[in-house]
Amino acid sequence: MHLLLRTLLLLFTSSRRPPLSVWDASSLPLRVLPTDVDIAVHVNNGMYFSLMDLGRFDLMVRSGVFKKMRRRGWSPVAAGETISFRKSLQLWQRYTIETRIIGLDSKAIYFEQRMVADGEIYARAHIATRLVSKGRPVSQEEILAEFGEPPVGLELPEWIHEWRENNALPGARRPAPHAWV
Repeated sequence: MHLLLRTLLLLFTSSRRPPLSVWDASSLPLRVLPTDVDIAVHVNNGMYFSLMDLGRFDLMVRSGVFKKMRRRGWSPVAAGETISFRKSLQLWQRYTIETRIIGLDSKAIYFEQRMVADGEIYARAHIATRLVSKGRPVSQEEILAEFGEPPVGLELPEWIHEWRENNALPGARRPAPHAWV
């Protein structure tokens, strides 16, 4: 909710930025706002993922995929995320969110996103997303029909498969009882 107005503004402004292929990298220039920081006056660790949503929306809108997804009733959901921090983004600092798809498999589309300031990576995240329609996952075949075929040689790094396997929770239709072990 805290980024709702910013997201709506981004959906409007991204449609006026130069178009991209969904397989290209997008670069979204931003500035750290007071609503992005915590008591230490730097971007809160949880806020990075929220801001990165904006980068993924920018890529989707500029590539035309967002309109196709909406027309088909598809919604993106995060299935897994990991992030590493290097430096803190400070209040009013200018930075860009660099976003690209690094591959997909039968369960997810994988993004790499970076927060970059002055040519330096401040944080890097990998996000596994799923597209769902009426509570069911959209198949890879349907996704490729809308996105187009990925570039030749686009292959997920091996560690992504291991990360997803080691990090995954049971599917929503299977039990996942809470018990510390």
